[in-house]
Amino acid sequence: MAPPPAPQTMKERILETADKLFYLQGIRAIGVDTIAAEIGISKRTLYNHFPSKDALIAAYLERRFVHARPSDKPPAEQILATFDSLERRFAAKDFRGCPFVNAVAELGPTDRAVKKIAIAFKESRRVWFRERLNELGVSEAEALATQLVLLVDGSIAQDLVRDDPAMARAAKEAATVLLRNAGVDVGKAVKPAVKRGKRASQ
Repeated sequence: MAPPPAPQTMKERILETADKLFYLQGIRAIGVDTIAAEIGISKRTLYNHFPSKDALIAAYLERRFVHARPSDKPPAEQILATFDSLERRFAAKDFRGCPFVNAVAELGPTDRAVKKIAIAFKESRRVWFRERLNELGVSEAEALATQLVLLVDGSIAQDLVRDDPAMARAAKEAATVLLRNAGVDVGKAVKPAVKRGKRASQ
């Protein structure tokens, strides 16, 4: 029998609450007072763990910086599965776009700490695509990886405007064309498009 999960530390509770509120309601809209009140602690307790709101914002973004898991699936399948994951995420009631883009848009490009984390995340995704393309022997892996990242970000923007998870399917179809043009055998990786409704929360 597996042991019960360890109870959350106060720092973990603060960060989890900040993550939820920052992502769903916006970084500027949520102050440390709101986060402390949500947990039922004083501002002083919060500041004992995070000395400033800026430190909490940085910790929130670092928490969102999740690397892709290793996979034994063929590289082309891994690349295209990215868009399947996006489609599922788009359909979730709590989807509010890319937290890194949102943070830069809210706080402005002059916030160097936030911009640095956002660039690092976007670059990590581009490098992941490039590594998979190198495994496939694509000659222009660098340029194609950038194009695939643009499809990811473009589909996120389109979904936010249209409330339509099928934007990820359209991006997957475009990615398939790019891969085929690069000489990659994608087989039957793309299924026929299925009409989908808007998110249940809309």
